Amino acid sequence: MDTTATGPVATEMLARLNSALSPTFIQLTDYSEKHRGHGGYNAAGESHFSLEIESAAFAGKSRVDRQRLVYKALGDLMRERVHALQIRARAPGEA
Repeated sequence: MDTTATGPVATEMLARLNSALSPTFIQLTDYSEKHRGHGGYNAAGESHFSLEIESAAFAGKSRVDRQRLVYKALGDLMRERVHALQIRARAPGEA
């Protein structure tokens, strides 16, 4: 089941992304349950996410540079709490 992320880790992720990147669109989905029994699964949940984000901060940046901006915004959450994050980052006006 795909769910819109609303737990404490997701809430913190969204706060950090909003603060750092001022997105015009953001959607964070928690896919943790799909990974039950796989590597990196955390029984507490909130370990695997998909992020769709649109921000002017991504304009003129490569896909790798956009991912780096997301990882920088999330900081220690990526090292300590989030096992996997699928990122779709775009600038306003991009499809």
